[in-house]
Amino acid sequence: MDKKSQNEPFYDIMLPMSKKVLLSGIQSSGKAHIGNYFGAMKQWVDLSNDYDCYIFIADYHALHSLQNPKEMKENITNLLLDYLAVGLDPEKVTLFKQSDISEHTELCWIFDTITTMPYLMRAHAFKDAEAKNKDIVVGTFNYPLLQAADILLYSPDAVPVGADQKQHIEISRDTAEKFNRIYGDTFKIPEPLIMDKVAVVPGTDGRKMSKSYGNTILLFAEYEEIKKAVMSIVTDASGGIPKNVYAIHNLLRPASELLPIYESKTGKYKELKELLIEDLEKFIAPLRERRKEFAKDIPKALAILKAGGEKAKKVASAKMNEVREKIGVNVYYD
Repeated sequence: MDKKSQNEPFYDIMLPMSKKVLLSGIQSSGKAHIGNYFGAMKQWVDLSNDYDCYIFIADYHALHSLQNPKEMKENITNLLLDYLAVGLDPEKVTLFKQSDISEHTELCWIFDTITTMPYLMRAHAFKDAEAKNKDIVVGTFNYPLLQAADILLYSPDAVPVGADQKQHIEISRDTAEKFNRIYGDTFKIPEPLIMDKVAVVPGTDGRKMSKSYGNTILLFAEYEEIKKAVMSIVTDASGGIPKNVYAIHNLLRPASELLPIYESKTGKYKELKELLIEDLEKFIAPLRERRKEFAKDIPKALAILKAGGEKAKKVASAKMNEVREKIGVNVYYD
């Protein structure tokens, strides 16, 4: 051994490096669609070998659009089955429910106390609601801070989002930086992880695929549901190719394979839609059958969610203990 080896331990460099942390989730506000898959779920599955993933069901966020308890319970269970069916392995991924972790709403309130109204008025969701003259509930106004709490409790290195959701991460970053300035270094500053190819998944009307727009193709649709959705796709054929049909088809096949087909069938929109139906059925059918298998044992699936919640609770609780100490409300002696 050289002198350095004799004087310094080397076991530390032999230990495996801990994985970086990734966090994301989907609202339990309706049935999952292919936009959820290609815009988020597929990324999570692909990255689960490289990251310590925390994937949650955003049931409190879903309260903005859903105030039916029976439907909410069904949606939570259905989204859990969706997560398992697409390949999120509970051995690799911590699956949990937002409402099981009370620290989310507690931290949101603390963030409320350091955030100004003019700052939150810049949020896209609030501006959109205001422009449409909607009755704006407080939850719509300050939901970016609940989202910031969702993220910052788990100190993630990466947060996968669509290009149109980048502002959400910017608000989380700003909130973390402001808290750190006031109370001292507490929160890791998260980074957005955007996959350019699937940054925004188009819906059947050309807008972003969204439950609220009613322009979705369901992720676990039966064949007739796929057919009905595809046949409703708006066919804007500027340039000779129906771009909305092509954009969705491009999620399933590379451009090098798809373009020659579309160019050879210029103007034959029905044939192109029929081809898309065929390809969507090939893609969805295995997922659909896998989901049906998980649905045969709901208690087992819910046990996975509960166990994930217990693991996430430990992480969130430790961070909140630190936060309470930093803000000065922790006055009891151990």
